[in-house]
Amino acid sequence: MERYELNKYLESFDSRLADLQKALDMDNLKQQFLENSRLMSAADFWDDVKSAQKMIEKTNQQKEQIDTYESLYQQYKALEELAAVTDDQSEDFLMITDEVYVLDKALKTFETLTLLNEPYDDLPAILELHPGAGGTESQDWCEMLYRMYQRYAVRKNYKIEVLDYQAGEEAGIKSVTIRIKGKYAYGYLKSEHGVHRLVRISPFDSNARRHTSFVSVEVMPEIDQRIDIQIKDEDIKVDVYRSSGAGGQSVNTTDSAVRVTHLPTNIVVTCQNERSQIKNKEVAMDILRSKLAVLEIEKQKKLLSEIKGEQKDIGWGSQIRSYVFHPYQMVKDHRTDYETSQTVSVMDGEIDGFINAYLKSGD
Repeated sequence: MERYELNKYLESFDSRLADLQKALDMDNLKQQFLENSRLMSAADFWDDVKSAQKMIEKTNQQKEQIDTYESLYQQYKALEELAAVTDDQSEDFLMITDEVYVLDKALKTFETLTLLNEPYDDLPAILELHPGAGGTESQDWCEMLYRMYQRYAVRKNYKIEVLDYQAGEEAGIKSVTIRIKGKYAYGYLKSEHGVHRLVRISPFDSNARRHTSFVSVEVMPEIDQRIDIQIKDEDIKVDVYRSSGAGGQSVNTTDSAVRVTHLPTNIVVTCQNERSQIKNKEVAMDILRSKLAVLEIEKQKKLLSEIKGEQKDIGWGSQIRSYVFHPYQMVKDHRTDYETSQTVSVMDGEIDGFINAYLKSGD
């Protein structure tokens, strides 16, 4: 790195930290943290356990934001001061350039986190993948996306759990439901909600023709106590059937798989991951609560009809992202226009660029 490049980085750090301070409203954030800390010390703080837990979560989040910002600012100032007294040809200058790259990466991560400020962004995510028309072609594409999200979870050190897996007859997946646990899992992955389109030379076509396939990805937060979803017994229908497969895991041969239908909304959820019928029903009910919570959230935002409209047709004109493997290499998000030619990396789980562009777009 040359001196002028270093100076540009330092100037950008100063500007970005100023933007972060403004976005976080740092002075007000510190006042809120102090006030919450005072309230947590009150003798009657634990009288309302649910409220107390919410307060603790919020206060911890505020402390983390304050500490992270101040740490980044101190690193920037230290680099600025050291750069001013370091010769370009010295070993210390090389050390500074290395630290600049580290700080740049840390700043990008924190900048993204500041955008995750919706009520449920910090919750685990539940993803459902469903292939569109096209049989084996779309089912194979579904399995490719399933693998992509598995790889993404590994990169983020998230825990992934398969809740329901329906294998395709010849290849691929008919449908799959997974739970991804980790900090801000839903906040990041909510950008994946929509129809994903693939264009490639089909490995299943003996004439090597180009095919287009579609898969719908539904993303929900795994709802906790923050939103109260009541489900009446008379509003659900429970069916029990034999597990058909669990993505390579051992499968119970008893009738333990559970399908729950919510009659008022006609929402259907299934779970066959657990060996116990009771446990599968519990997981299915958790997924159902998450789906109903999403409906409630969308109603509150007055966007339910628009969002449902996007998801009705798993086909042309409804995709949020296109993955083109032939005649050229390109993945493009149609909401943000963010694109990359690194298709192999994307399919290996490198989707942060798309996620960050979506979050910054404010959609």
